[in-house]
Amino acid sequence: MTLTIYYDGQFWVGVIEIQENGRLKAYRYVFGTEPSDTEVLEFVNYRLYAVITKSTQLGIKEKRDVNKRINPKRLQRQVAKEMKQKGISTQAQEAIKEDIKRRKMEGKKLKKQRDNAFKQKQWEIKKQKAKKKHKGR
Repeated sequence: MTLTIYYDGQFWVGVIEIQENGRLKAYRYVFGTEPSDTEVLEFVNYRLYAVITKSTQLGIKEKRDVNKRINPKRLQRQVAKEMKQKGISTQAQEAIKEDIKRRKMEGKKLKKQRDNAFKQKQWEIKKQKAKKKHKGR
């Protein structure tokens, strides 16, 4: 699990990347103003679990092989490269986009169901009014 905090031009954003069962899940949390060390620690201790559990994200298939043994020198170079890197990984961006896309589709489905229910209710009211109108004759 990694937590990357960066400034996106407007807000300070934290991206949590979790790798489990060969899948990468990424969660985005907006801090707002620049977080202090205590705010980050408070987030990790108290709010991080809630952010992770409230999401129903499936994640994306991880592209790299985690079981493969890596030469220690190569590993050291990779760690140094990741420390220099600013922002989030492209895989994390992909995972976040997939989650946004999935939530958008769910929202469309819910809206369509609500619209259909509303139209059905309006139709039933219209039919009842028509029956009531003709009942008095």
